[in-house]
Amino acid sequence: MKITLVRHAEVIEEYIGKYNGHIDIPISENGKQQAKELAEKLSHIKFDKIYCSDLLRAKQTLEQFKLNQEVIYSDQLREKSWGKDEGKSFDDIIADGREYKNFEQWIDVLDGESITDYKNKIENYFNNIIFKNKKNNILVITHSGVIKTLLSVLNNSSLEESFKISLPYANSIEIIKEI
Repeated sequence: MKITLVRHAEVIEEYIGKYNGHIDIPISENGKQQAKELAEKLSHIKFDKIYCSDLLRAKQTLEQFKLNQEVIYSDQLREKSWGKDEGKSFDDIIADGREYKNFEQWIDVLDGESITDYKNKIENYFNNIIFKNKKNNILVITHSGVIKTLLSVLNNSSLEESFKISLPYANSIEIIKEI
């Protein structure tokens, strides 16, 4: 099975570089163009199954693909919740008096969903829903954090290592999973 993981397109400017989590924000005009270009790039693939985060930025990215088939929208494909830190930048959070020492400490300092719960949610959704398909080509439109967390699980690597991977807006990564 081949799974194409897509990070949603660029969000509106005021949310770029922020911990957006569950904030339901749209993509920018540039994001619409990015999504169209990615859709064209992937147009040669016949997707057998499509999954998408239920947040607006993922849905609007998928709209640019102009696919005519059922989509499964799921809150299990959302970015990590950052609680009271949602919508804030790194600098905003530092200005609140919190200090960055290292990756794991920083994730613990931030509000919202625990990283352990988040990682378990991603792993369970992929193992129990997506990887159980008998389909050949699956499209998943989601968020950077979901993709990097999944890569951490699949590669048995640390979250810190996976979060160093560059994954710009409206980009895709393909993974092959034996069924």
